[in-house]
Amino acid sequence: MERAAAGARTGAGHNKEVTAPRAWLIWTIGIFGYLVAVSQRTSFGVVGLEATERFHASASAISFFTVLQLLVYAGLQIPVGLLVDRFGSRAMIAGGAVLMGLGQLQLAFADSIPGGVAGRVLVGAGDAMTFISVIRLIPLWFAPARVPLVTQLTGMSGQLGQLFSVLPFAFVLHTAGWTPAFLMLAGMSGLAVVLVILLLQDVPPGTERPQAQQGLKATGASLARAWRQPGTRLGLWSHFTIQFSGTVFAMTWGYPFLISGQGLAAGTVAALMALYVAAAMAVGPFIGRFVSRHPLRRSTMVLLIAGATAGAWAAVLLTPGRSPLWLLAGLVVVLAIGGPGSMIGFDFARTFNPAHRIGAATGIVNVGGFIAALVAIFLIGLVLDVLYASGYSNGELYGLDPFRIAMSVQFVLLGIGAVAMLVCRRKVRRQMAAQGVVVPPLRSALARQRRENLARRSRAAASDD
Repeated sequence: MERAAAGARTGAGHNKEVTAPRAWLIWTIGIFGYLVAVSQRTSFGVVGLEATERFHASASAISFFTVLQLLVYAGLQIPVGLLVDRFGSRAMIAGGAVLMGLGQLQLAFADSIPGGVAGRVLVGAGDAMTFISVIRLIPLWFAPARVPLVTQLTGMSGQLGQLFSVLPFAFVLHTAGWTPAFLMLAGMSGLAVVLVILLLQDVPPGTERPQAQQGLKATGASLARAWRQPGTRLGLWSHFTIQFSGTVFAMTWGYPFLISGQGLAAGTVAALMALYVAAAMAVGPFIGRFVSRHPLRRSTMVLLIAGATAGAWAAVLLTPGRSPLWLLAGLVVVLAIGGPGSMIGFDFARTFNPAHRIGAATGIVNVGGFIAALVAIFLIGLVLDVLYASGYSNGELYGLDPFRIAMSVQFVLLGIGAVAMLVCRRKVRRQMAAQGVVVPPLRSALARQRRENLARRSRAAASDD
């Protein structure tokens, strides 16, 4: 029943899948553009300490770099969603790569806070144009049954961009210096522009691209319909709740927290960041298969991940003294799960909206996690500065005790997101019930699943006999 219900609500894919090699080639080109975007987005998380010295900046000033970048990113999600519905993925991904390249060129030679901020604004604008555009390609090139898994593979593959910023970029930064490292990132953007222009196509040959409604009034009406859909809002709060903590950790405060707060060596921190990427890549396909098989349990999965995130942070922040390495590794793994878990939000956008409105709905969903992330990043930096100014930190800006208090602001956002999810889920289930789709209690669903598994094993044993 679950698959049938999800299929009845899904209007975003073609009935017939494109020849696999062609579809996977298009997806690979899109993924490279996304990988480049993630490497540009997370690069500043590696240079936090160097940026403090280069720009002679405080903790809140350094957090402002990333906050403004994320503010630009989040603020552009809905306009970009509407634009990708209008102009297609190819133009948007290429344009985004151009902006990111210009931003990294600016940052490579910046030696003041205004110059650095200008570079990060361009990076945020280009980054904003990329992910939604790649996600929109998937239902146009793959059969609906494959979309959840390919969506998870998209998020998983993009994590390689973060691994690039942790390893090769950090290596060049520490060996050749600030300018060569950021010039390398600009060169990656240039390569992405060339590949996208030469090889990417918006839709399969012989297929008409879904047309968004023309005109400002029609565009506004389409956006309003996407927002009024409870499934879209459930996707937004799902993304809000479990995406932000990993973003905060990877983009800004994880590196200083582990180096200065927990006293780890740079090599150990690099290994933990690599573990973050590996865990996200490993868990993505499992979440994709879960969503495909149990579409009525997607929000339950999100809430479980939110609970695990809160528990992992509580364990680390309440440990007397510095945390053991195994506990920090556990935190990293849980935060990594939040990345692919947050992709469930985009599955809500896909299954509750028609094809011509996917870009707008996806943009609405994508705002959630990044709004939460920029709020958390700013508040953490602000709390650190207040504690430093008050003398609580004993003259140590990035000490462990100040970090304990500052990182705790995440619990407030986790709570807000979980409550909002429960409210939206109730509305979604009322809407589904009106359409004849009733979500059974979890206990009943698990019992039915066990019966089906037993029956399947019995049939297999009988066939073997």
